[in-house]
Amino acid sequence: MGVSGSSEILLCNHRQLDLSSPRVMGILNVTPDSFSDGGQYSHLDAAIHHAERMLNDGAAIIDVGGESTRPGADVVSEQAELDRVAPVVEKLVEEFDALISVDTSTPAVMLEAARLGAGMINDVRSLKREGALEAAARTPLAICLMHMVGEPDNMQHDPYYEQAIEEEVASCLAERLEACLSAGIAANRIVLDPGFGFAKTLTHNLCLMNRLECLNALKRPLLVGVSRKSMIGKTLDRNVDARLAGGLALASMAVARGARIIRTHDVAPTVDAVNMTWAVLKEGS
Repeated sequence: MGVSGSSEILLCNHRQLDLSSPRVMGILNVTPDSFSDGGQYSHLDAAIHHAERMLNDGAAIIDVGGESTRPGADVVSEQAELDRVAPVVEKLVEEFDALISVDTSTPAVMLEAARLGAGMINDVRSLKREGALEAAARTPLAICLMHMVGEPDNMQHDPYYEQAIEEEVASCLAERLEACLSAGIAANRIVLDPGFGFAKTLTHNLCLMNRLECLNALKRPLLVGVSRKSMIGKTLDRNVDARLAGGLALASMAVARGARIIRTHDVAPTVDAVNMTWAVLKEGS
């Protein structure tokens, strides 16, 4: 293990994000039903206050989500998602001039987020929803493509892979990467997410983390989100509110294996874990 890859500049609308060292993305769920913080930030003032705290704690990106993607989650209407997300994005861009990611698979939300000044689309469905690829290509936003089989309401129904999990994930992400390139989305706008906790058993998740370096062959920055996820709960027998230590261990492992963006609910401790890990890796490179 060690520092791998060269300096990466990710184009994010009118911004450039330097990923030559790992960065932290803070999660801002403006939904009533997210698995760990549903309803806490569904009011505008609470959402803005929480985002400000995460920025002060060192988040380089704020990821705003208006549709829960927890296992078994219901799909929300386009209008409901717009009503949740748009005011928050507009306020954050206006007040903090922050780099905002929008966690969405909905074409109308992508286009509105771009208009309001967001910098990234974070899509768990990898632009597979009807019209999503075309909408993303019409924007200058960065795109995060995540691996998932099925939909949130059925993805955990006995997930099975014929090949090694890292090979299947790499193959699926390579296919979506090629689809984006063919649609005119430049490579320097694309980030890849292996999708921990999405259509994967505990064994899948642990093996994928162990072999995460294999995805570096795709030559795009990796985004990893493991914060408070069930792989920690099942391994350590911890409830959602007691998974911080396990999450920090996984974040450190992900950085050591090449991840450049760590997505988390717990920004301050994650920034410390990421920076400490990176300091050691730099000395050993």
